[in-house]
Amino acid sequence: MTENLFYFLTSLTLLSALMVVISKNPVHSVLFLIITFFTISGHYILLNAQFLAAVNIIVYAGAIMVLFLFVIMFLNMGKNAENAVKTSVISKIAGTLAGGLLFVVMIAALKDAAIVGYNPETYNSQVGMVENLGKVLFTQYLLPFELASVLFLVAMVGAVMLGKKETGEQHF
Repeated sequence: MTENLFYFLTSLTLLSALMVVISKNPVHSVLFLIITFFTISGHYILLNAQFLAAVNIIVYAGAIMVLFLFVIMFLNMGKNAENAVKTSVISKIAGTLAGGLLFVVMIAALKDAAIVGYNPETYNSQVGMVENLGKVLFTQYLLPFELASVLFLVAMVGAVMLGKKETGEQHF
């Protein structure tokens, strides 16, 4: 049962991710990206990482996608904007070549990877739970966690300072 669900989620993830790239309308592309995030959250649930699944849905499918949709709507990309963007043959060839090289590198990296099966003696069902994640985050990865929080604080202060309107300054 879980194997069939895994294959269904995988095929749906790959199909929706492909539609993100292929879709001409940016709003449709964002909607396919939301489907991709939900299917990835389904994979997290299958891996017994419920916290990561919830955070993925809340942060990415919720907040980030609303931001993407806001920016797309703010840019007002209508029918006229689709015809204005022309890509040259050289850029299409370069994109295809870069994608092909990425595929070759991925195959080369994964050719020697061993698939580890399920071992009931060493299986820990609590590995993806919040308590264990918090213990690892605040013991083994405390310094990177704190550095990331300081980086986010600096980014927020910088965004406020850049967006702050000075007296006498005009924005058109």
